[in-house]
Amino acid sequence: MIRTEDLSVDERFDTWRDHMSRHVMAPMVITCDDPASFRGSIESMDLGAVHVSAVEASPCAGYRTSHMIRQSDPELVQIAFSLRGEIAITQDRRCALSQPSNLVLYHTSRPHQAQSGFSEDTTYGVMVVFPVKLLPLPSHKVERLTATPLSGREGIGALVSDFLIRLVNGADQYGASDRSRLGVVLTDLLTALLAHRLDADTALRPTTRRRVLLLQVQTFIQQHLTDPRLSPAMIAAAQGISLRTLHRLFQTEDATVAEWIRAQRLERCRRDLSDPALGDRPIHAIATRWSFPVPAHFTRAFSAAYGVTPQEYRRRHQPDHVLDWHA
Repeated sequence: MIRTEDLSVDERFDTWRDHMSRHVMAPMVITCDDPASFRGSIESMDLGAVHVSAVEASPCAGYRTSHMIRQSDPELVQIAFSLRGEIAITQDRRCALSQPSNLVLYHTSRPHQAQSGFSEDTTYGVMVVFPVKLLPLPSHKVERLTATPLSGREGIGALVSDFLIRLVNGADQYGASDRSRLGVVLTDLLTALLAHRLDADTALRPTTRRRVLLLQVQTFIQQHLTDPRLSPAMIAAAQGISLRTLHRLFQTEDATVAEWIRAQRLERCRRDLSDPALGDRPIHAIATRWSFPVPAHFTRAFSAAYGVTPQEYRRRHQPDHVLDWHA
């Protein structure tokens, strides 16, 4: 992790710039109008062949020229995902404004420019960089999407943006084997997003389509855990697939659809029971919120999953809390 506040004023911008050019993106020239007041941070993680960085920066600009490309071209795809502020990216005679929740793709093999700091003191976003060979899509089709805004608010784009936010917020929770698998999931999601935009879903590998569909289903389930009507039939109808297809998706998850739903609901209950902000909320209210209306059934399910009763779990995590199912 690089934070300019940890450095002397004279070396802040130079250190940030060098790290961006060498480790976050392909080599490029980065400039700043006022290096002395520059503020920024970079927190990076490697997901196998995929590199993800959460980047904050004062207004700055960068460009990669034909001469630099001839000197060195790692043939990388770069995805900029803005969370605060705006970044203008120019490539292939197009210019895209990466606004909050937008994703913009660009390529190291052709000249490009990027400029930030139009409306905020600092911009904050996520950079995803990976070899273009990981995209199972025709390169001439992918080129049609450079410097083109891709919405991260709906459909597959929402899955990508939600995944990236969760990824950078929980970076310290993943081991080496986790990161490698997460890299595969991320490239599959990005491939699905680009293919959808190109109307080229047939170009996706079957395994990629299955993983993306599973993530869509799981996201839908997570969003409707409080709905007591949530069922395999409801999920299949919402996703436009058959019940048989839905059940086949979960064959590799070591759980049926119903078991996965119950496990997610129990996990939400577990989090609420350990949350100090919910210390005064009765256990039965927490259980009911997550669709466990019968206390005895909830106690049995929770005990089987975590080895202790809900009361004991809360007592261990909130020792001052007075347990009362009926308070």
